[in-house]
Amino acid sequence: MRVGLTGGIASGKSAVAEILKNENIPVVDADEVSRAVMRPGSPLFLQIVQAFGHDVLNPEGDLDRVALGEKVFSNPQALERLNGLTHPVIWAEMQRQVRQLEQTHPVVVVMVPLLLENGRQDFVDEVWVVSLPRDVQKARLMARNQLTEAQAEARISAQMPLADKLKLADRVIDNSGDQLQLRQSLLQLLNQLR
Repeated sequence: MRVGLTGGIASGKSAVAEILKNENIPVVDADEVSRAVMRPGSPLFLQIVQAFGHDVLNPEGDLDRVALGEKVFSNPQALERLNGLTHPVIWAEMQRQVRQLEQTHPVVVVMVPLLLENGRQDFVDEVWVVSLPRDVQKARLMARNQLTEAQAEARISAQMPLADKLKLADRVIDNSGDQLQLRQSLLQLLNQLR
């Protein structure tokens, strides 16, 4: 079974993924795959630098994700251009990893923040959406990324509204509480699957 794990930015997808990994369920993380395929010197890295300029690099020569984010999150055309470059490469690598893991695991989770925005739910058997109130999401994002309220709001607004994601969910994981509550509700969900 393939599970697509998604939700908004700073919704707690990574916390859910850690719990799943502790339960011996493999998670293919789009963000990890993204970092791997955009490593310095890779074809995708070179395309991004060509498209957005050398000011998206840090002093060590790696992609400066904050600088790149500043360029694209406030500019829909730039975001579309970045996604057009990155998504096909990331998706191909994710598919390869999932096929490999399915040979030895009955459940494989694919953690993709933009799963629904990109219409990729046909790749999975179930869609799980991590949900929390917008004010909690914004506060967590501001604290995690040291963003201003306006910067956090821009990143949240750049994604599909949570209400729309919830309409497409097979299961909703409530992350409005603490880690213990999240773990308990996720373990209940896993017991229903087993």
